[in-house]
Parts: sequence; structure tokens; C-alpha cells
Amino acid sequence: MKLLSSLALAMGLFALTGIASAQQQQQPQSQQKPPPKPAPGAKPAPQAAAKPGPKSPFTPPAFKITIATEGAFPPFNYLDRKGMPAGFEMELAQEACQRIKAECEFVALKWDELIPGLIDKKFDIIMSSMEVTRERRQRMGLSRRYYLSPGAFIAAKGAPFDGPPSLLRNKRIGIQKDSMHADWADKSFRRSAQLRRYASVQEALAALANDEVDAVFGDKAQLWLWSQKPEGKCCELVGQDIKDTQTLGVGVAAGLRKEDVKLREALNKAFGEMMTDGTYKKLNDKYFPFALN
Repeated sequence: MKLLSSLALAMGLFALTGIASAQQQQQPQSQQKPPPKPAPGAKPAPQAAAKPGPKSPFTPPAFKITIATEGAFPPFNYLDRKGMPAGFEMELAQEACQRIKAECEFVALKWDELIPGLIDKKFDIIMSSMEVTRERRQRMGLSRRYYLSPGAFIAAKGAPFDGPPSLLRNKRIGIQKDSMHADWADKSFRRSAQLRRYASVQEALAALANDEVDAVFGDKAQLWLWSQKPEGKCCELVGQDIKDTQTLGVGVAAGLRKEDVKLREALNKAFGEMMTDGTYKKLNDKYFPFALN
């Protein structure tokens, strides 16, 4: 009997030990001790810095601007085969944009929409063979002149007028009525020549081709462009360039809003640099056989 009692007591103690061990193993993690906190003032372990991406070889643009033109006065401004503005003025604008570190966009609009659109902030610059006038100076800011097409005469090839305007005294001279070129002819010839007035330069040139006048006076670039067409092969530029700022104006400039002073200064600086370093002359020679400034 004592042997059985001792055996039962030993088995009971073994069972109690197993239960206690199992309870210790099943304790929830929340009752376990948290990891030790870092000492005060200790710096976190440094992490490896991310490698920088490849550097772009291009200088990022400083700002964006939109340049508007009519796109209807080749070769100064016109639309190319893709319908994008192109020509002498657009190439000047592209070069200026690079120099002032601007990203430029070009748009073509009707002539009557250019100045109102600029004032309404639909775009930032007008480059569209816009003559400088007192009225335009009052409405907007204008850049420095970037081209001047002087007054000139065109006559039949071989005509004896390749000299001073005095050679055309008593001759028939065609002019566009109500134009600055008509004003100059009135002032210069008065009664010493027969001035014949036409509704447009094209009508005056047609009269020259038909031998109805001896010469036509007008914008040199416009007259030269006509002489390059089949209907103008009869004729050539003659005589001296006429530069009279009081009557024929001071030339063509870019239009900007008056408040955009810094943009105008940057554009003026770019135009000046182009004229000094020969860039302007290269573009001029690409389009015309004579200087425009």
C-alpha cells in the first residue's frame, strides 16, 4: 500500500510540473519585456544615400513664353507645310529665346487679333513685321528695332534710273495711295514728277509691268520679292535706299505688354548681341540679298 501511495504522489508532482511549463510557454507576447531603448543622445544608424540620376546636358528653361505672328507675310513670317509659323522673324525669335533661356511656343493669328490678344494676356510677344507708330507706343511696350526695310524704287531692267531720285523727275511714278511712301513721294517730288496713285502696291506693280508707269516707289523688301516672281522678271530695284524716319518710320519692333519690363530688356539684349556677334547677318543673308538693319 505504501508503494502505491508513493507512486501516485510522484505522478501527481510530474503532472503539476508539466502544466506549469506549458503555461509559461503560452504567455502572450505583450507580457514579454520590450527591447531596450537606445541611450539618450545616441545617433541612429546611417542609411546609404540614394545615387543621383544622370545630369541633363541641357540647361533648363528659366520660363515659358508664347510668341504670336500673323504668318501671312513671307519670307518674314508664314506657315510651313506643317502649319507652323516660320520665316525670318521666327528664326530671330528662336535665337532670342535660346539667349534668354526661355521655352518658346509659337501661334498664328489674324492680324486684327494680335494687339488685343497681347493685352488680354493670351500670349506674351508679337513678332509680325509690326511697324513702330505713336499709337502702338501708347497701347503697348515695344522692343528695339529688329529690322528696317527702307523705301526704294523699282523700274524696268536697263532703265536709266540707277542713281539719285532726281533721275525720276518728270517721270511717271506709281505709289500706293494713303501710305507713308505716298507721303514721302509728295514731299520729295511735289510737282517735279507725275505721281500716279493706286489702291495697293500690287496694282502699282502691275501698272509698271504694263508700262503704264516708269517706276514704283515702296517698301524695298516688298518690291524685291515681287521682282523674284514670274510677273516681276521685267523689273529690278534701282537707285538709292530711302531712309527717312520722320516719314517712312523707324522700322519694325516686337510688341510686349508695358508691364513686362524685364522681358523687354532681356529681348533687347538678345537682339543687340545677335547684331554684334554676326548671328543677325547670317539670318539676314539667308533670306535677303541686302541688309535690313
